[in-house]
Amino acid sequence: MASDQVFPAIGNLAERADALDGDTKQEDAVADEERPLQEIESLCMACGQQGVTRLMLTSIPYFKEVIVSSFRCEHCGNQNNEIQSAGAYRDFGLVYTVKVLNAGDLNRQLVKSHYATVTIPELELTIPPSRGQLTTIEGLLNNVIDDLSPEQPLRRIQDPAAYEKIQSILDKLREIIPEDSEEEDSEPGDGRKRLTKEEKANADRPVPPFTLKVEDPSGNSFVEFIGSMSDPKWNMREYHRSTEDNVLLGLISPDEAMASVKQVPAGENAEVDKVEMDEVLVFPGKCSSCSRPLDTKMKRVDIPYFKEIIIMSTNCESCGYRDNEVKSSGAISEKGKRITLKVEDSDDLSRDILKSETCGLRIPEIDLTLTAGTLGGRFTTIEGVLDQVYDELSGKLFSGDSATIEDHNSFHSFLSRLKEVKSGSRPFTLILDDPLSNSYLQNLYAPDPDPNMTIELYDRTEEQNDDLGLSDMKVEGYENDAEALPKKAGLGTLKEDASES
Repeated sequence: MASDQVFPAIGNLAERADALDGDTKQEDAVADEERPLQEIESLCMACGQQGVTRLMLTSIPYFKEVIVSSFRCEHCGNQNNEIQSAGAYRDFGLVYTVKVLNAGDLNRQLVKSHYATVTIPELELTIPPSRGQLTTIEGLLNNVIDDLSPEQPLRRIQDPAAYEKIQSILDKLREIIPEDSEEEDSEPGDGRKRLTKEEKANADRPVPPFTLKVEDPSGNSFVEFIGSMSDPKWNMREYHRSTEDNVLLGLISPDEAMASVKQVPAGENAEVDKVEMDEVLVFPGKCSSCSRPLDTKMKRVDIPYFKEIIIMSTNCESCGYRDNEVKSSGAISEKGKRITLKVEDSDDLSRDILKSETCGLRIPEIDLTLTAGTLGGRFTTIEGVLDQVYDELSGKLFSGDSATIEDHNSFHSFLSRLKEVKSGSRPFTLILDDPLSNSYLQNLYAPDPDPNMTIELYDRTEEQNDDLGLSDMKVEGYENDAEALPKKAGLGTLKEDASES
């Protein structure tokens, strides 16, 4: 049976449900397999009586097939709504980022699996993994208000600090989602702003800007884009799941995860050269953001036809701080390296790329230039680097930092071109320039030359050597300089001081 017959589009199901609504005779005449909803008697866990679970199998455009379930008990009023994926986990985790600027953005459809974490940095709000939901951004924020508001009077007495923090979040949420003025005749007691239904329905009505991020290691979450995937307010980024993510999803057992991790006691230095390639070292430390204990993980990776690198990752479970860093091992190269790649299709976007801290990046077709040090050291794909660039630049555009309307429009146009490049719909030239030759771009034809890639070695300039600290670096004969330094200061050497005493 075709997938579109088992999982019809959600819009078609809504039309069929409206056609059957209120027409009991017609509904009874429809065969069970043609009903938009399937009803099953289920035990209510609240009162022990029989309730009804309604299941709807549907597909969401540009996403995948899902199962929407709704339970209600007529005896005690207990009810619950949930959404589950009808397919397998994706090969990658996904991060969706949406810049919300007006009321129209609040109407974006949102699918949140029970593995997804939702964050709004501007509000310092994090919604941890919980039950799956099929809603909108506005519906999600309304749920937060409904969940946090009832306990506020009690928090005000028992925990004033928590009350003030949560009340600050609620006040900001109520500025984003005002209530309808026609719902109540009197002024509300919660201080929530009232709008007419016409004002609230206006998609261009501005709202306090904020960023919504949905991170799902299973890849089964989704946030709607407007128009096409070139929507400048919308971004999707894939990432490789960590070992903890695989344990959470049940893809590997905890014992298998611990077998590949080696704990390094505090205060001891690990000899990296003795670490196996598949071994992960864990160093205890403190978070640079909240100063709480955390673990830094380190692993050696051998890149074929290049060199060994060291990847270090830090993740604070207390405040959510994350940091990834890549260091190249080996001696300093005598020459710099410039790599030029002609990116022609989406397959080239999946090439591995190692961008060191000293590497600059350019895409002439869209006037993109990243100086050395931007984004730090990264080992990812070309698409991953462009995603990080988009996240950094879009935050500046939608935060209101642009000085004039012309600057805003120009930046908006640049992000649209960047989206075209990032999606593979527009060919471009990628240029990596690293004076230390510590950067790498995957050759799909290795060990043969790549017809779309050129590699140029060049001599560093004196200015580059000065900037990198190589001009003052001395690796031979430094013992004599160390002995001569105390004499220049008039202190004598240690041997002379000992003989005089």
